[in-house]
Amino acid sequence: MADTKREIERKYESDDSGLPDLGRVPGVATVLDKGVTHLDATYHDTADQRLAASSVTLRRRTGGSDAGWHLKFPVAPGVRDEIRAPLSDTLPDELAALVRSRVRGRALLPLVRLRSDRDVRHLVDADGRLLAEVSVDTVHAERLTGDGGTARWTEIEVELADDGDPAFLDKVDKRLRKAGARPSKSASKLARALADTAPDTAATAATAAPATAPEAAPRRKHRPRAVGKPVTAGDHVLAYVRAQRDALVELDPAVRQDVPDSVHRMRVATRRLRSTFRSFRAVLDREATDPVGDDLKWLAAELGLDRDQEVLAERLRSSLAELPDALVAGPVGHRLTGWAEARHAGAHGRLNGILDSHRHLALLDALDALLIDPPLRKKAQAAPEKVLTKAVRKDLDKLTGLVTRALDLPPGTDRDVALHDARKKTKRTRYAAEAAALALGRPADDLVKAMKSLQDLFGDHQDSVMARKTLRELAAVAHAAGESAFTYGVLHAREERRAERAEAALPEAWKAITEDLRPWTT
Repeated sequence: MADTKREIERKYESDDSGLPDLGRVPGVATVLDKGVTHLDATYHDTADQRLAASSVTLRRRTGGSDAGWHLKFPVAPGVRDEIRAPLSDTLPDELAALVRSRVRGRALLPLVRLRSDRDVRHLVDADGRLLAEVSVDTVHAERLTGDGGTARWTEIEVELADDGDPAFLDKVDKRLRKAGARPSKSASKLARALADTAPDTAATAATAAPATAPEAAPRRKHRPRAVGKPVTAGDHVLAYVRAQRDALVELDPAVRQDVPDSVHRMRVATRRLRSTFRSFRAVLDREATDPVGDDLKWLAAELGLDRDQEVLAERLRSSLAELPDALVAGPVGHRLTGWAEARHAGAHGRLNGILDSHRHLALLDALDALLIDPPLRKKAQAAPEKVLTKAVRKDLDKLTGLVTRALDLPPGTDRDVALHDARKKTKRTRYAAEAAALALGRPADDLVKAMKSLQDLFGDHQDSVMARKTLRELAAVAHAAGESAFTYGVLHAREERRAERAEAALPEAWKAITEDLRPWTT
């Protein structure tokens, strides 16, 4: 079974292969010589190095106290999450799943072998507590594919102890720099090995293909500008699409590991993508984006099965916790917990299957292909201000009509549905403004904030609608089991009042928003 460890470390190069006196680092009472460990690690990647391209490393290592499979994801400079699995001849399924969004159907091959002699020192405080591990690593790298060669180097690695204070690394850094050490130019041993053992690039450039290029992709009349600062309307839209595609890929492991809020963030990325394709049809040809949008809608719905239940369960738990004991009749908390856990377990298992499905992996491939050879229309080449403003204003105009219609309806089911439709359009308008924000500046930023505020108000109302539906279902189950349904009725009444307050606040909130955003509506 895999476990996860947060790894915080710094790497250094030095002309002197030894270490200075680290006992002079503030806070260090003793430097313990732990001897030399021999490590042998084989790094795996696809032939086109998809993992390395996103700074992800996958290795099988023997030697040392943590022999096994190690999968590392970047968190921040010098910070990585390392997921470990026991040593085996083949890659464990649980780790294979965590790289599937990047690897897709491509084979993972042995890429580089690193054999290291690690001379280790432990820095401990006066209480004998480990502060950091410092090692001098003498590394021999060997490229296992192609015509690559070998390389040797020595580096210093400082790894913070579990639950240690990152500020301690600054103290070690100061001592090492004073002794002539320099921060490593490579983020990891693998990065340096790949650079130092690479085949002759001139000989391979003619045959190298983009990592995600579709086979026999047609060439578009209007080519996208190279990735960098966006200039045209198309550049801005594609930059937003690229950011959401990256989010889908990068959040995949977190969703599989059931990291809090990861499902919500992935669902938002799918919605942003789909909204962008719909809002900016003057920029991207819908003949190409509509099929991708259909798959995004499917994925968002599948993600929603888990996310909606998660939000609802938290809302009901909070409401129950606010009730005085006198109003809690029967095992309401126990039944609510059982319902939430059963629903989550089923939804999460199903979601992992969705992420492994051919349809989901094909969707990621389709997004890659779209970004490599985007279906740009003529207006994509225009300056962004006019094109993006027109698209955002069109969404805002449609939202105005939906809100006006909803507020004209009497309270009831029809109004609930109309408010939910307005909520969805609010999100679309917000995402369009986000995509245009870099080009349009403060007006777009103000619109994003206004739509977020309106979205929260609509969201509270819709959550109340769903909470009341669930409470009626739970009350029926409790009644059938011979339990009191009184508390469910109390919670239902509280949700009705919450919905009424949200509806009552809407007219004034909408009036204030429309007044603040008058430049967008005139």
